[in-house]
Amino acid sequence: MIRKAESKDLARIAEIQVFNYRLYFYPIFQSDAYYFSELQVPSLMRSYASELDSLYVYDDGVVKGFIKIEGTYIARLFVEPVLQNASIGAHLLEYAVSEHHADHLWALEKNTGAIRFYERHGFFAAGERKPEEGTAEYLILLRRK
Repeated sequence: MIRKAESKDLARIAEIQVFNYRLYFYPIFQSDAYYFSELQVPSLMRSYASELDSLYVYDDGVVKGFIKIEGTYIARLFVEPVLQNASIGAHLLEYAVSEHHADHLWALEKNTGAIRFYERHGFFAAGERKPEEGTAEYLILLRRK
């Protein structure tokens, strides 16, 4: 069910990220210009086209989620919002840990739902935080114990 992403997956990957960003991050950042003008499926597709080597999709006939893994760093993990709580994210995270030895990621401090998800899967705050570039918000480092 988890496979390396292909160029045919780019639209779906971008769509999943756009929906998640608007649902979970827009309420925090409230930037209409970014979330409804700059953040678009075609531009994300172009940015991910050169990153296919680090992208993996959960595909059971339909792409329902994706993860971006850079070495042992989890750079992105998103599941179609209407399909969350169906273990898709857990499968992607477990794949990253078992197949790529993934052991750390940064999460938006105010994204408490995501932080709880990662904690349930063995990732915990490492005591480091850094500003989210261009905003007043912070990211926290989560490491696998």
